[in-house]
Amino acid sequence: MVWTPKYRGKVLGAQKTKDELRRTFESITKWKHWEIIELNIQEDHIHLVLLASPRDSVSYIMQMIKGKSSAWLKKKIKRAHGLYERESLWARGYFVSSIGLDEHLIRRYVKHQHHHNQIDQPSLFNKLLP
Repeated sequence: MVWTPKYRGKVLGAQKTKDELRRTFESITKWKHWEIIELNIQEDHIHLVLLASPRDSVSYIMQMIKGKSSAWLKKKIKRAHGLYERESLWARGYFVSSIGLDEHLIRRYVKHQHHHNQIDQPSLFNKLLP
């Protein structure tokens, strides 16, 4: 599962925010009897590999994780860390894929996500500027 904060804001970079998100996700998954296999929190998106019951739909899982974590995080962290006070912390969409034979590869990718994001991506705007 991959999802982003609203407006792809870089609001998840502070260690306090990451720690609180991790605790929140762990509480939600324990309450729902799911298991976090891998979790990687970047400053502008989250990767989560989750083991859940087939009874629970993907939309229900995302509703619980995004809805509860947004509410809990806003109560704990507040505005000082750039979180949106009146609206949901998370953007509307998400990406989800089931894991089959590639589980090891996907887990490794999620675990080392911070390395993938450190690569400087070329920008068209740099080429347009003198």
